[in-house]
Amino acid sequence: MNKPKMAAEKSASRVLMLLSQLERLNEESRVSDNDAIRQVTGKILHLIQTQEKTRKEVGSKGSGGMEIILSSLENTRDLQTTLNILGILNELLTVGGGRRTGLFVSKGGTAILLQLLVSSSKDPPANEELMLHIHSLLVKVGPKDRKFGVKARLNGALNVTLNLAKHNLQNYKLLLPCLQVLRVYSSNSVNAVSLGKSGALEILFEIVGPFSKKSTTLLKVALDTLAALLKSGMNARRAVDRGYLPTLLAIYQDWHRNDTRHRHVIIRKSILGCIKNITNIKLGRKAFIEASGMRILYNTSTECLPVRTLDPLVNTSSLIMRKCFPKNRLPLPTIKSVFLYPLPHIPAGGPVAQLYNQPPGVDDVVDESDENEATEVDTENDTENEEDDTGHKTQNDDIETDINKLRPKQMNTRPFEELRVYEHFCREFTETFQDIDFEDSISAIPPSRVNSELHRPIIIPTTQSSPGLQNRRPLRESALPLKPEQSPLELDSISIAKRPDGRADADLVCSLGHLILDAAVNGGSVDGCQDDGGEQSVLEVPDTAALLPLHDPELYLEMVKSTRSVPGYTEVAYPDYFGHVALNLREPILERVYGVQRTKIFQDIERLIHSSDILDKVVYDLDNQSSPLTDNGESLKFNSKFESGNLRKAIQVRKFEYDLILNSDINSNHYHQWFYFEVGNMRPGVRYRFNIINCEKSNSQFNYGMQVIMYSVQEAINGSPHWVRTGSDICYYKNHFARSSIAAGGQKGKSYFTMTFTVTFQHKDDVCYFAYHYPYTYSMLKMHLQKLSALCTPEIYYRQEDLCETLGGNGCPLLTITAMPESSSDEHISQFRSRPVIFLSARVHPGETNSSWVMKGSLEFLMSCSPQAQSLRQSYIFKIMPMLNPDGVINGNHRCSLSGEDLNRQWQNPNAELHPTIYHAKSLLQYLRATGRTPLVFCDYHGHSRKKNVFMYGCSIKETMWQSSVNTSTCDLNEDLGYRTLPKLLSQMAPAFSLSSCSFVVERSKEATARVVVWREIGVQRSYTMESTLCGCDQGKYKGLQIGTSELEEMGSQFCLALLRLRRFTSPLELHNHNSHLLDMENELIDTRHIPNITSPTTYVLDEDEPAFLEEVDYSAESNDENDPELEPDLRDNHALPDPSSDSELSHQDSLT
Repeated sequence: MNKPKMAAEKSASRVLMLLSQLERLNEESRVSDNDAIRQVTGKILHLIQTQEKTRKEVGSKGSGGMEIILSSLENTRDLQTTLNILGILNELLTVGGGRRTGLFVSKGGTAILLQLLVSSSKDPPANEELMLHIHSLLVKVGPKDRKFGVKARLNGALNVTLNLAKHNLQNYKLLLPCLQVLRVYSSNSVNAVSLGKSGALEILFEIVGPFSKKSTTLLKVALDTLAALLKSGMNARRAVDRGYLPTLLAIYQDWHRNDTRHRHVIIRKSILGCIKNITNIKLGRKAFIEASGMRILYNTSTECLPVRTLDPLVNTSSLIMRKCFPKNRLPLPTIKSVFLYPLPHIPAGGPVAQLYNQPPGVDDVVDESDENEATEVDTENDTENEEDDTGHKTQNDDIETDINKLRPKQMNTRPFEELRVYEHFCREFTETFQDIDFEDSISAIPPSRVNSELHRPIIIPTTQSSPGLQNRRPLRESALPLKPEQSPLELDSISIAKRPDGRADADLVCSLGHLILDAAVNGGSVDGCQDDGGEQSVLEVPDTAALLPLHDPELYLEMVKSTRSVPGYTEVAYPDYFGHVALNLREPILERVYGVQRTKIFQDIERLIHSSDILDKVVYDLDNQSSPLTDNGESLKFNSKFESGNLRKAIQVRKFEYDLILNSDINSNHYHQWFYFEVGNMRPGVRYRFNIINCEKSNSQFNYGMQVIMYSVQEAINGSPHWVRTGSDICYYKNHFARSSIAAGGQKGKSYFTMTFTVTFQHKDDVCYFAYHYPYTYSMLKMHLQKLSALCTPEIYYRQEDLCETLGGNGCPLLTITAMPESSSDEHISQFRSRPVIFLSARVHPGETNSSWVMKGSLEFLMSCSPQAQSLRQSYIFKIMPMLNPDGVINGNHRCSLSGEDLNRQWQNPNAELHPTIYHAKSLLQYLRATGRTPLVFCDYHGHSRKKNVFMYGCSIKETMWQSSVNTSTCDLNEDLGYRTLPKLLSQMAPAFSLSSCSFVVERSKEATARVVVWREIGVQRSYTMESTLCGCDQGKYKGLQIGTSELEEMGSQFCLALLRLRRFTSPLELHNHNSHLLDMENELIDTRHIPNITSPTTYVLDEDEPAFLEEVDYSAESNDENDPELEPDLRDNHALPDPSSDSELSHQDSLT
C-alpha cells in the first residue's frame, strides 16, 4: 500500500542526487565529462517525465535545481546535452508553469535561451529539433517576462526567428512555434516596427489565405501575429501601400461564404482584428472606404445577425465601420448658440472672449488627425465637475494634498462696511416685533402685482382650424412665422373661465373635459368661441386645486408676462400651463434589450450605404426662422420657442426618423444635454425614432434604463395631465459627427454622441412634449412662491425678496422662513435671534431640474402646518435661494448663465456684473459670518446625470488625505466628524438616499464650487452638495424604479426632517457656536470605524457603478488600450497572450459601462 509513496520518495531523492552530481560536473567543466553530463541530464529528464513529485522537487525555489539546470545549459556545447536540458525545462514549465516560469525568468533563463538561439543559428543549417525546443520555451517564457521584447532585440533574436519562419513555410511543425514567438516579439512596438522593415508582413501574407480546413491552428496564430504587427502605425501604412487591405477583405468574404457551419468563427474574427488595426490610421480608413469595406462588412454582418454565436463578428465589424464612417461636421452654420446676449464686459482670456475672437468659419472644423484617437477617456466628474475636461488623470491626481489649503480659512475679502448693505436681507435679526399683534399676525409678503401693459402679448395654448386635417390642427401655433391673417392670440383677449361653482370635480377626467377650445370641432363651431378672426375666445380651465394646490394657470400666465428671455418668447408650453400631476404608478427602470445599440448603429451605417433612401429634409430650424420651410403635411412639426425650451434643428432622415440638434448654452459653443420641445402632426400607432446627435458626455444613464419624459396634451384633456417616462430602444453611443477641438477644450479627434429613442404615439393630431427631465421653469417658481406666501399662517415668519437682478433682468428670489417669536418679550426675541441659520440653494445648473423639485418639496414642508414643520421653524432660520441661475433656466441652457460660464465655478472670485447671483449670495454668507451667524448647514441642491440614487458630497480633511495616500501626522488630521451626521440621518430616513455613494473628498478642480468655498472661506463645516439622480435608484425602497417628482419632493421634505433630527443630536452650545465637538450621542450615530469604506472615490474620478451589458459593443470607435501613449513600449510586453482558443473580444468590457 505504501510502495508507490516509497517509490516516489526514492525517485525524489534520486533526482536531488543527480542534480548534485550535475552541479559538480559543471564546476569541473572538463570536455571529457560531456558523456557524463549527457547521461545525468538524460536520467533527470526521464525522472521528470515519469514522476510528478520530481518536477516539484526540481522546480522548487529551495532545491536550487533551476539554477543548476540553467548553468548546465549555458556552459554545455554538446547538442544532446542541450536537447536534454531543453526537454527538462519544457517539462518543468508545461505543468504548473506560472510559478516555475517566474522562477525561470528571475534566474536569467530568458537571456540564456535567447543567446542559445542566436549562437545556434550561426552555424547553418540549424538543428530543427533544437530550434523547435528553444522556440517552444520562448512561447511560454515571453508573456511572463516584462523585458522580453527588449532582451530579444538586444540579443539579435528577432531576425533569427523571422528567417527561420521564412525558410520553413512548409514545415508546419517548426513554423508554428516560430510564429508564436514572433507574436510575442511584436507586442513591443519597437520590435514590431523592426520586424515590419525586415519583411515580416510579406512572410505572413504568404501564410494567410482563403478558406481551408487544413492547418487552421497555424492560420489563427499567423493572423494574431499579423494583428500584433499592424498595431504599429508604420506597419499599417506599409500594409496599405502594398494593397493588403483589399486582400484581407477578400479573405474575410471567402471565409464568411464557406464557413457555413460556423466552426471557424475565431479565425474570421482574427481577420477582422487585422482590418481593425489597419483602420486605426487615417490612410487605412481611406483605403477601407475605397475597397468597399463598408458594404462588405455591412452585408456580412447582416447575414450574421440571426446567429447569436456570431455576435463577436458583428460587434467587431460594427466597430470598424463606425470608425471608418466619414467624419462630418454638424449640419449647422455655426456651433455657437443661436442666441447671443451682449455682456456688459467680456473678460480677456475667458471662454466668451475665446469664443467670439475666432475668425468666421473656423468654429467647427472637422479634425481628422490621428491624434488622441486611441481611446475615449472619461475625465468628467459629474455635476459639480461634470463639464471639466482636464485631460487624462489617474484617480489621485485631482485630490488636494496640501494640508494648508485644506484647512478652512475664513477670508475677509470685503470690508464689513461694504457688507452692511446685506443687513436689509437679515432684518429678522434686528426686528423687535413691537408692532405685531401675535394673536392675529401674518408675516407673508403680499403677492406682487404685475403690470401687464409693460410686457409682450402671450400666445395661449389653443387649438385652431387648419386645412387638410378636418378643420383641426395641433393644439398650438406651429413654429412657422405667423401670416398676416393669422394674428397671435393675445393674453388680454382671452377670457379664462372656471366652473361657476368654483369647485374641483371629484373626477379629474370630467373636470378636464370641460376645457373649451377655440377651434371648430368636426366642422362645427363651439358656442362661446370665436373663429380665427374673432376678438374673443373663451378657455374654460378646470379647477385642479385639489390635486395641484400650488398651480394656477391664470397666475402662471401672469408670471410669464414678467419673465424676460433673450429670444423674447411669446408662447407658453402646455405642460407648464396645465400643470403636472405626479403619477401614482411606479415607473420601473427600463430593461435594456439585447442588441438594441447594434441595431441602431447598423441603421446609421445604412445611411452611407443606401444614401438614396435618406430624405435629409429640414423640418425645424432656429437658424433660419425667416425662411418658411416646405411642408407636405407628412412630417412631424416641432417647436421649442417657449420658456426653458431647447431644440435647435430637426431633420427628417427617413419617413419616421428624425435627427435632432440641441442648442448650445447662450454665449457658448457646447453644453448640449437639456432638451424640451414640442411635437405635433403625428400618426398614431407608428414607431417614430428620434436621434439627438450632438450630445457631448461619454456616457449616460440612458444606457442604464433611464427614459425620456413625455407630456401628451390629449391625455391631459382626457384627465391625465402627467409627465410620463416613455421611449423604447433607448441607447447612447458615439456617432460620426466630429467635435471641433475649439468646442472640446483643445482636444482633437473627439466625436459627438447620439441619444436615440423610439416612441409610438397613441392619439391622432395630438401635441406631445419631450424633455430630458421634469421641467421646472422660472415662471413656475414665481407662481409656486406666490401660492406659498398665501399659505402663510400667523405662526410662520416668511419673507420673500429679490437678492439681486440677473444679467437678463430677472429677479433672483431670496426667502427667509422661520417661526414667529412667541411674543415680543426680550426673552422670546432673544431666543428668536439665536436660532442657527440653514442656507439652502438650488438650480445653479439649469438642466438639473430635479433639484428644483427637491427644493419644492423642502419649501412645501417648511410652509406646512405639521407639528414637525413648526418645530423645524422654531429650531432654525432658513435662508433659501431656490434658483441661482434664473437666466439659464429661462433660456433653455443646460449648464451656464448668460455669461457663458458655469456659475458653480465662480464662487472663489465672482464678478458683480457677470455673476450677480453668486456674488451677492457669497456676500450674504460673508455678512452672516461677519455678524457671528455662520450657517450651521449649507446645502446646494444638484442633479446627477450618470449615477443613481440621491447622495451628498461634503468636505473633510481626513478623508481627503486618506484618499491621497499622503503621509501626515495625526495632529494634522484632528477633525470634528459632525459633517457626517446629516448624510447618516438621511440614509436612515430617506429611501432614495445612498450613504455608500457619498464622498467627502476635496478636489482641486472643485475649489471654486459653492460646497468647497463655503466650507473653506465661510467656515461652514457641514457644507454639502446634495445630488439627486436623473434616472432612478438601485437600492432601498425604490430599487429598480425611475425617480419621479413625488420621490424628489419627498426627498426635499425628508431633508427637512433630517435637519430636525440634527438639532436633537446637536448640543445647545454647538447651536450657538457650531465649531465645537458633537455630543456623545452623535458620535455613536457615526461609526468612525467604517469611514474609509463609506467614502466613494467617484467624486473625483467618475465610476459608473454599472454592470457590463450582455451586448458587448465597444461604442468608442477608437478604443485601443494597447495604443495608449502613456505606456512605455517595453511595458507593453507584459500583456499576456490571448488564448488562441478563446474569444478575447467577449471578455473585453463594454466601454459603455
